[in-house]
Amino acid sequence: MSAVIHASGLTKRFGSKFALDGVNLDVQPGRIVGLIGPNGAGKTTALKAMLGLTPFDGTLEVLGRDPFRERHELMQDVCFIADVAVLPRWIKVGEVIEYVASVHPRFDRSQCKAVLSKTQVGMKQRVRELSKGMVVQLHLAIVMAIDARLLVLDEPTLGLDILYRKRFYEQLLNDYFDGERTILITTHQVEEIEHLLTDLIFIKDGKIVLNTSMEDVAARYHQVLVPADRMEAARAMKPLTERRQLGRTVCLFGGNSEAELAELGEIHPVSVADLFVAYMEGGQP
Repeated sequence: MSAVIHASGLTKRFGSKFALDGVNLDVQPGRIVGLIGPNGAGKTTALKAMLGLTPFDGTLEVLGRDPFRERHELMQDVCFIADVAVLPRWIKVGEVIEYVASVHPRFDRSQCKAVLSKTQVGMKQRVRELSKGMVVQLHLAIVMAIDARLLVLDEPTLGLDILYRKRFYEQLLNDYFDGERTILITTHQVEEIEHLLTDLIFIKDGKIVLNTSMEDVAARYHQVLVPADRMEAARAMKPLTERRQLGRTVCLFGGNSEAELAELGEIHPVSVADLFVAYMEGGQP
């Protein structure tokens, strides 16, 4: 099966600084992928390259197309929600829907209205009258009504309260994702999306430092609550990180068997946030 996104030696430089430094990755169809990294790591540049918004060096194919040279054709199959509203503030919701219906051949007007009927967004409201959360709901309704193969979300719930964030991801998972579409998400709120993800990519200083499935994360990485008298043995096994918690030390390991870790202390699952901190602080498996 052909990759939805294929990158080989993907590079983007601004002056002497590498925003992307030889990135290699493949994203398969029907996956929900988290692209996670700190500010300035290269996430936004990677998304711009995938969406045909910036030239690049190396190889990059999205749905089998060069996104920069074939952007018009590519965007028939790709939808994008950014962290900032891009709709004119004077336009009415109904007018937005009619405009999209007139320019996108695979937009389903009735489906969009059906999605919005479950919200407080009214057809006669102007964008300036909507809260930030309602604007995001409008964006999502439009996207969900387009028969696209790839959805790219760049900090889609930034600035929203917890209720709007929860509803956004529930709607995305229950009403949009069908096991065939592919979703790529960048966010700083990793705790809220880790239950959605099938795959995880960490990017740091323009380089991919982790690219794996969530199944592999669960199988490979463990945290152990280690008492003081077992710390020497724990450190001999080279944990990725260690931190103090309630008088004991929590060590994060990658690649060790549960049997050998059980001799050190209580084993606990690893969250994406904990794993992210370990990699950003220099830990390697």
